[in-house]
Amino acid sequence: MRAANVSTEAPVTGNGGFPHSEEQYFLEGPRSRARELYFSLRVLWEFIRGFRVFHFPGPCIAVFGSARVKPGSPYYETAREMGAGIAQLGFTVMTGGGPGIMEAANRGAMESGGGSVGCNIRLPKEQAPNPYLDLYFTCRYFFVRKVLMFKYAYGFVIMPGGIGTMDEFFEALTLIQTHKILNFPVVLMDKSYWEPVMPLFHKMLNEYMVDPGDLKYMLFTDSTEEALAHIRQFAVEKYRTKRRHIFRKLLLLGE
Repeated sequence: MRAANVSTEAPVTGNGGFPHSEEQYFLEGPRSRARELYFSLRVLWEFIRGFRVFHFPGPCIAVFGSARVKPGSPYYETAREMGAGIAQLGFTVMTGGGPGIMEAANRGAMESGGGSVGCNIRLPKEQAPNPYLDLYFTCRYFFVRKVLMFKYAYGFVIMPGGIGTMDEFFEALTLIQTHKILNFPVVLMDKSYWEPVMPLFHKMLNEYMVDPGDLKYMLFTDSTEEALAHIRQFAVEKYRTKRRHIFRKLLLLGE
C-alpha cells in the first residue's frame, strides 16, 4: 500500500539563502532579524502542514526505537507484535516513519488492519519512509517532528534504540513530570536492554531528584501482553474520559 505523503520543500541554498543544514544554521546563534523572521515563518508553515496531516488518523500510540534493527531479529518481531496489539486496542500506531523498529511497529499495525502513520525526518543521509504507512509527513526540523509525535500520542512504547530513542524517552518523562501531559503510559520493552537505566532511576529517587509519582506510569517489561494491559489501563481510559470530537474533512481546505 502506498502511503500519502505531505513533505516540506527542499532546503534553501544559493546566494542570500540558508546553508544546506538550515537547522544547524539556526542553532548557531542570532542572525539578522529578517532571517530569524523568515526561519520562524518556515517553522510555522511546517507545523500547519503537519497538523493537517495528523488531524484525522485518530488517537495514536507512539513507538520509538532504533532504525538499525533488521527484519526477522527478535527486536523487530517484538515491535511488530506490539504494533499489532496497539492496533487491536483501537489506536493508530505512530512512529518516526523510518526502517527498523519503526517499520516493524507500522507493519504490525497494518497487518492487523489498524491505522499506521509516520512522522519522518529529512536527514543528510535520506531516511526513506517505510512501506507500511497509511500516510506520513516528512519534517525538515527535528523539534517540529518531536512536537507532532507527542501532540498526537496517548502513550509511548520505547523499544531498544540509541541516542535518539533515549532523547524521546526522557522527553516523554519530562513532559509527564512537568504536567505538560497527564497520565500517559510509558512502556520500556526488553528489561535486559534497559536494565542499565534502572539503577539511575533508583539513584534519582534516593537523592530526591524525582518524585515517585513522576514514574508512576512507567513500566519495564519483557511481555507484550503486560505492555498492552498497561496501555489499556491508562491510555484507553484517558481517551474515553476526554471530550471526543469527530473532525470532518473539508474539501475547501483540500482535505
